[in-house]
Amino acid sequence: MKEAFLTLARPWFLLLLLPFLLALVRFLFRKEPSITLPSLAVARTVPGAGKKGYRILLPLICYLAASVMMVIAFARPREGLEQIRRRTEGVDIIIALDLSGSMRTIDCPPGLSGKKLESELRSGRIGDRLRTARSEIIKFINARPNDRIGLIAFSHLPYTVCPPTLDHAWLIANLNQLKPGITSDNDKNPLKYSTNLASPLAAAARKLKDTDSARKVIVFFTDGVNNVNTGITPLQAAKLAKTFDITVYTVGIGSPVSLVPVQTPFGTQLQRVSSTFDEPLLKQIADTTSGRYYHAEDAKSMAEAMKAIDKLEKTSFEQQTLINWRELAPYFLIAALVFLLAGFLLENTVFLKAP
Repeated sequence: MKEAFLTLARPWFLLLLLPFLLALVRFLFRKEPSITLPSLAVARTVPGAGKKGYRILLPLICYLAASVMMVIAFARPREGLEQIRRRTEGVDIIIALDLSGSMRTIDCPPGLSGKKLESELRSGRIGDRLRTARSEIIKFINARPNDRIGLIAFSHLPYTVCPPTLDHAWLIANLNQLKPGITSDNDKNPLKYSTNLASPLAAAARKLKDTDSARKVIVFFTDGVNNVNTGITPLQAAKLAKTFDITVYTVGIGSPVSLVPVQTPFGTQLQRVSSTFDEPLLKQIADTTSGRYYHAEDAKSMAEAMKAIDKLEKTSFEQQTLINWRELAPYFLIAALVFLLAGFLLENTVFLKAP
């Protein structure tokens, strides 16, 4: 990246302009000696009357401009062309996002109930678990432009939505299309859902194991318990990730007060449910890979969890700055000589005083 800019190597020399400024002000506002005459008619007949000011002022302006040019030259103005060379080493990340039917559940912030809760729900300020997670995941993605990030959605089985990529706009577009229950026919009823924690974890580890990045991370979101038998346990999948030097951060989603929309003969009703994610298992998965576990019980704690993960997984880069300088002082010295010569010629030719 290149960027041009102007600067002064010795800016303190500009203080020398103050005496010239004071002299100019004094010259412009001083009172000329005068006498009182009954009439100016006689004075107007004198040859050269009224031109004395120009004879003095124009050469003075030339000499003053020359002095200003020399002071600026002493301050050493120069143009710099800055070249910044960066070598970035990003992190390869896969986000594994639970899409089981329970992600339709709405987690209510602590202390919010009754009419206030109804008002927040009607206004849309409180959304379901998927909307809350998606909002913070998008912020996380936008904060890491140098990282390759992929996305795996899962419920009964995992589905690769997007492999690790630097095209984050495409990644976010795919993320925005996800809805609870779309990856499994068993999740049409949000009160009866299936969640497979082992397969998506193993699939994410396989996606990352052959990448050339020095740092590999899985961020694993779920609000459920492992209730699908696939021949491999979640802890075995975590050990597989550890074998490939992959760090897993787990995020358990759920709050004490949770509401899920249920279709009834009277329309859609919100039914209170309890959180069911397996917190001890999520902690074990994270500990196995030297990662961390976070509990996201509402939008605020979800945001805090994502910010914490972002701080832990910083992208490293080296930056080298080279600046090529071009000195501009000679141009100001040339201008000063031109003004000096102009003032001298005006004073000794056009405005030459007769003896």
